[in-house]
Amino acid sequence: MVDKDLLSIQESRSLVRAARVAQAEFCQLGQERIDAVVKAIAEACAAQAEELAALAHEETGYGKTQDKKVKNLLASEKVYACIKDMKTIGVLREDPISKITEIAVPVGVIAGVVPSTNPTSTVIYKTLISLKAGNAIVFTPHPAAKKCIARTVEIIKETLHRCGVSPDLVSSVSVPTLEGSAELMKIADLILATGGPGMVKAAYSSGTPALGVGAGNVPAYIERSADVKDAVTKIMASKTFDNGTICASEQSIIAEKVNADAVKRELIAQGAFFLEGENLAKVKAIMERGNGSMNPAIVGRDAQTIARLAGITVPAGTRLLVSDEVGVGPKFPFSKEKLTALIAFYVVEDWREACELCQALLHNCGIGHSLAIHSNNPDVVREFGLKKPVSRILVNTPSTHGAVGLSTALFPSLTLGCGAIGGSATSDNVTPMNLLNVRRVAYDTGSSAAASAPARNIDIDAIASLIVAELKKAL
Repeated sequence: MVDKDLLSIQESRSLVRAARVAQAEFCQLGQERIDAVVKAIAEACAAQAEELAALAHEETGYGKTQDKKVKNLLASEKVYACIKDMKTIGVLREDPISKITEIAVPVGVIAGVVPSTNPTSTVIYKTLISLKAGNAIVFTPHPAAKKCIARTVEIIKETLHRCGVSPDLVSSVSVPTLEGSAELMKIADLILATGGPGMVKAAYSSGTPALGVGAGNVPAYIERSADVKDAVTKIMASKTFDNGTICASEQSIIAEKVNADAVKRELIAQGAFFLEGENLAKVKAIMERGNGSMNPAIVGRDAQTIARLAGITVPAGTRLLVSDEVGVGPKFPFSKEKLTALIAFYVVEDWREACELCQALLHNCGIGHSLAIHSNNPDVVREFGLKKPVSRILVNTPSTHGAVGLSTALFPSLTLGCGAIGGSATSDNVTPMNLLNVRRVAYDTGSSAAASAPARNIDIDAIASLIVAELKKAL
């Protein structure tokens, strides 16, 4: 009988050894050659975006094929467009005034943790930013998505071979186990962790430097000055994008008393169904497992599927299931992250009460991640920007699309840091610049010689007399 754990551990070691050899050669190729390889991979993955999306949907059952295609194109075309002109190899900057030269140093072999919710797009994105910085990457796939991940890696390896560089630069563990993943994270040089809280925590506990993400529990506040129809349209588009599988999707809608009725009417007009009574009780019964975590059976599912699983009837065309909510915490499951077509609805008096509620929701689950606000009042937006414990404030934009850089100028990313407050090593949308170190060559500026020169006795009175004499001559 084959011991899968031992097999996975051994495979991880072998892949990392091969990756080290390949990376040592690759990082010496120079910026132009590395850029050509990155471009070829981006083009190859973009050409297969639909095929990979279909494979991911078929294997995991999560989301929508068309939306997964969009994510694959984000990870390939849009990421490439943002990184193609980045200087990431060799000398980055030379400052003749400060006499400092900055040199890029790849971190080496990266361990890439891949979730089942965004499997193919995450592989494409992490491959491009890793190679751009001169690194190799070994993926540990989520077992529920290992086939589509393997196919994505296969396309990348074929492209590497055509480019005349080692295919060992990018690889994936074929027998993923917890023990194998732990070994990979222990022997890699850096971990790029995207996934559930357990895996991210394991990454930070491995002893290897790690860049990880945190849970999202994004509140979407519709302030009284907002265009209600525009705000609801964007929230609906965002929350239903790939059936809510991106952690930056909205989890709560917060309206004010003065616009709450208008927001509700618009939500219903656009396909929202408000759960009440027995319908609400039945949905709550299938939302979580006994330990309070999300029920995998509803993750990434559309509203009709959730209704069917709960045994309730909803109108044809229902896109989102909504629950009026008053509380925050473990007893209120709608107040937590829900990577599916479920959302909470809160009503507050004004923006100050909205501030307090957003704080509570973020501290409940989602601290450090993102917050969406729909408002035409720049003063309120500024207050939220100054005080909310998140890494992204997304203004008048779909939260999902805005956070990952589809509808904003943020870097296109599928690894969204949550900062120290969220347990992350970075608050960035992770880029190639997060995956390299900077070596600084610093020359003597001459200040040390001046500082060590012997002090001279200065006769202040004599100097003053000379100045007065010169002034009298001038007059």
